[in-house]
Amino acid sequence: MGSIMKGVRCTPTWLIILGFLLVALQVEASIHIYKDGKFVGESNAFIYWGGNEGLYASSDHVKGKGVANGISFISFESITFTRTEEAALKHEAGTTNSQVEAIIVEVKDKNKIGDHSFPGRLALCCSGDLAKTTGCREGSVIMDHDSNGSPYSIPTHFTGQSLQAVLNMKVNISKTGMYTLIFVACERELEGLTVEGHTVWKNPTGYLPGRMAPFMTFYAFMALAYGFLGVLWFFQYMRNWKDILQLQNCISAVIGLGMSEMALWYFEYLNFNMTGHRPMGITMWAVTVGAVKKTVSRLLILVVSMGFGVVRPTLGGLTSKVLLLGGTYFLAAESLDVVENVNTINDPPGKERLFLVLPVAMLDAFFILWIFTSLSRTLEKLQARRRFAKLELYRKFTNSLAMAVVVSVAWIGYELYFKATDPFGERWQSFWIIPAFWFST
Repeated sequence: MGSIMKGVRCTPTWLIILGFLLVALQVEASIHIYKDGKFVGESNAFIYWGGNEGLYASSDHVKGKGVANGISFISFESITFTRTEEAALKHEAGTTNSQVEAIIVEVKDKNKIGDHSFPGRLALCCSGDLAKTTGCREGSVIMDHDSNGSPYSIPTHFTGQSLQAVLNMKVNISKTGMYTLIFVACERELEGLTVEGHTVWKNPTGYLPGRMAPFMTFYAFMALAYGFLGVLWFFQYMRNWKDILQLQNCISAVIGLGMSEMALWYFEYLNFNMTGHRPMGITMWAVTVGAVKKTVSRLLILVVSMGFGVVRPTLGGLTSKVLLLGGTYFLAAESLDVVENVNTINDPPGKERLFLVLPVAMLDAFFILWIFTSLSRTLEKLQARRRFAKLELYRKFTNSLAMAVVVSVAWIGYELYFKATDPFGERWQSFWIIPAFWFST
């Protein structure tokens, strides 16, 4: 057909080199690991953030085996707190002294932690003055427990002049919610405290966090939908195989990439749910196949909009520019998806994500601008040449693309509204709908 189709011929081997860079590594997700975690001074205390996840309450209705046993919990596995020698030498041998508290709080109970008497100023720990006025226990975190004992406080004490204190415990979850774990030390002498170990967070049906659990069903459904579309396309392909264009071969490849991507994500989430680990290899393949699919589909829309094979036999000098744009978009999309997925289940830091989102957003905007500019020129040429059948087809194509852009912009607005009105993740059970829309488009 032309040099451009050779450039976008569906052989993504060179595109998936990044997939091998980290394949030997493995990222923990529902198992939160703490390595030399340093407590920081904040709100009259020293704190270390231990993670947050959506957890469903333990259920007697789930009768599965293994990890799908209906039990929901947070398990503390060899959590080791280490204080400084100076702090240890302040105490006598055989005594039980300084404590560190593991606080598990559901987001709706956030106001039950600390003293909120002064607006804009939170006192997390009970001081001598607060103990006199509120009756709290000096040296401990201020909490207002409900009938279920939430928020949960698990104290761990140092003994004698020991440098370390170890926490091993399992807390069953009896109420559905978004839970946050914070390690808190109230005593000033514990400045320089560190923590190591890991916690295991489990839902009734497995290790998938609550806000990610619906994706496993979604990916299975999408893989089947792509498979059904692939079967229909294959029959039409075979019926008209003598008239097949290279462009249609690449459309076939996009369908195949979509089905492969959804299948990879399904098996990645299935493995995650069963083991609590996210294997780097499967995740990288899913991310890379998805980035290839997005890149190739955008390139196909662009070259069709340029009238390739309709009003012009080749793209001429534009070939290198189109391929350069495609390669740049792939790298940007791959980088963003790696940060968002090949990582822990917690959201990436805002600044880091913004740094990667902006290039993808700008490239998408450039694609849209180039596509509609090219469509305008193609429509003019078809009108001038009086090819009314193709002109009508391109007008419908233009209207469809315009509608897709309008819907996408509207969804971006909804996503911004959703996140702006839910800063603490209280609507975590419906969070999956937002990324699912982008996966299905």
